[in-house]
Amino acid sequence: MKLTIAAIGRAGRGPERDLYEHYAGRIRWPLVLRELEEKRKLPPPQLMQREGELLLGAVPAGATLVALDRRGKVLDSEAFAARLGAWRDSSVSDLAFLIGGADGHTEPLLKKSALVLSFGAMTWPHLLARGMLAEQIYRAQQLLAGHPYHRA
Repeated sequence: MKLTIAAIGRAGRGPERDLYEHYAGRIRWPLVLRELEEKRKLPPPQLMQREGELLLGAVPAGATLVALDRRGKVLDSEAFAARLGAWRDSSVSDLAFLIGGADGHTEPLLKKSALVLSFGAMTWPHLLARGMLAEQIYRAQQLLAGHPYHRA
């Protein structure tokens, strides 16, 4: 299973990038980070639409989509691992995680997603969300490999 994280905004050097790279380097599934930006100043609804187009254009055709959004489902680490394992075991070849811009995702993009995932009701910086996602993917990988989970 190949993983893509498509994210609005570009992360420069700093602790958020370091956190992402720390966990991304431990993930055994092929993983690609695609950072995207819309340079034009657009009204929020048009910007959200355009960002969705950029995100969808950056992922493999036919990929199973997971949109990160505050309105999504909150999963614990074991449930997230189980979901990844189910996709892996059902021969999903491409899994794409979509991290939107400051205004989030449009409803049509959310409806195209197999899972809308939330890291909780708090607001998280988009650059930090990449590191948090990479850590959870790494944790899922370890759980699926049978490593003991300290919360079990």
